[in-house]
Amino acid sequence: MKYDELTNQTRAHVLVQALPYLQKYYGKTIVVKYGGNAMTSETLKEQVMEDIVLLTMVGIRVFLVHGGGPELSALMQRLGKKPEFIDGLRVTDKETIDMAQMVLAGKINKSLVNLLQMKGGQAIGLSGMDGRLIQAKIRDPRYGYVGDITKINPDVITTLLNSGYIPVISTLGCDADGNTYNINGDTGAGKIASAINAERLIMMTDIEGIMRDRDNPDSLISNLTVKQAEELMEERIISGGMIPKVTCCIDALNEGVKAAVIIDGRVPHATLMEILTDEGAGTLITKE
Repeated sequence: MKYDELTNQTRAHVLVQALPYLQKYYGKTIVVKYGGNAMTSETLKEQVMEDIVLLTMVGIRVFLVHGGGPELSALMQRLGKKPEFIDGLRVTDKETIDMAQMVLAGKINKSLVNLLQMKGGQAIGLSGMDGRLIQAKIRDPRYGYVGDITKINPDVITTLLNSGYIPVISTLGCDADGNTYNINGDTGAGKIASAINAERLIMMTDIEGIMRDRDNPDSLISNLTVKQAEELMEERIISGGMIPKVTCCIDALNEGVKAAVIIDGRVPHATLMEILTDEGAGTLITKE
């Protein structure tokens, strides 16, 4: 049944049921890492932005970190440059980092800002280079301009949040010499969440969450502690591309974030389901 088919009494009941969660998160900060298939569907993209604006309107401070790897690869191919990866990391030469700035700090960032504002929010788009938000160093010369974070400057973010804005950040970093680095979006989101003492880190991906059996959707693990997550990685139940996401969540929890959750960005309004219901969405990871 669609919301516009509900009776007024049922609508009021739905809103009242959300009250305890609104009280829990009122004034708190949530970091949303947005990427994957949720970015490729315009309908899903609008729903994610609606969720963020709604949460902001009820007094929850939301900070959006976005990726854009598929769009960067598409641009490279259009310009005759073949994307190259080593150990899952994009090899980023000078030409590629220039393209990354065009796509991540330009097209994607500003389109998300525009969409948030069309939905009624106040958003400002930045890259990690603005205000030296993300300071970085080169990871390994083999990868080119791929960086590891050395420092987060949270002042830029807190100033925007305190002024009622939704910060929208692309994870490009810089060093003292002015070099620009491509930073893994999950890592950037986790480090920023830690720096601003976020209540929750939400990692949007393109699977339901952490599964005991990747081929069985019913094997979703709803809750994990850090210790349990580490054991599942040792047992190789958590493997492949899920390892860096879980590792980012664990690092964020160990650095002060209250909880981290991996949710399926393909599910409409998954963010609201996670924040405003008992069942939540995906896999919630807590320190204890």
